[in-house]
Amino acid sequence: MDEQPVQLTKETRTPIPATRDRPKRVDYEYERNGTASLFLFCETLVGWRQVAARPRRTKVDWAEEVGRLLRTRYARCEPVTLVCDNLNTHTRGAFYEAFEPAEARAYLRKLRFCHTPKHGSWLNVAECELSCLTRQCLTGRRIGTLAKLRSETAAWSAATNATCRDVDWQFTTEQARINLKSLYPKFKH
Repeated sequence: MDEQPVQLTKETRTPIPATRDRPKRVDYEYERNGTASLFLFCETLVGWRQVAARPRRTKVDWAEEVGRLLRTRYARCEPVTLVCDNLNTHTRGAFYEAFEPAEARAYLRKLRFCHTPKHGSWLNVAECELSCLTRQCLTGRRIGTLAKLRSETAAWSAATNATCRDVDWQFTTEQARINLKSLYPKFKH
C-alpha cells in the first residue's frame, strides 16, 4: 500500500466545448479547493487495485483503510502481509487510536508488516501504481471535489482491475545487490 496527497482544483469559468473547427477551450485560471489523500492498495499477482480518497492523511485514516480491507477482502486470510513505507502514520499504534483495543489487537494479529528500506520506497509496487493512477487518471484534469475524486479513482480502479493487469517487476536480486549496496549491512570478516 501507499498513499499520495492530491490538490483539488475547480474551474473558475465553464470550459467551451470543442467544435468541428476548434478544440475545447479551457481557461488557465483555476480555484484551489483544498486537498485530499489517496490510499492505494494492490495485489500484484492477481492484478487488483483499490483506491480510497479521504480528506486527510492521519494515523486513524490509514488504520481505518487497512481495517476495512481486513474486514472485507481479507476477512478469511491469515496472515496478511502489508508492504508499506516507513511513514510516521504506518504504525501499530495507529490501530489503537482508530479502534477499541480488542478490535485493534485482532487486526494486528492478522497483519505482518513489511516496511520498505529507508530511501527505498520505490521498491513498493503500490508507489509505481500511484504513478500509473496519476498519469492515467489525474494529470491534466481539474478535479474540484472529494466526491468527484472518489468517482474518478473508482472508475480507474475498476477499469484497471477488469484487465487483470499484473505488474511486470523487473528488479532482480542481483540488481538489488548492486543498486542497493549502501542499504545492506556490512560485516567485518
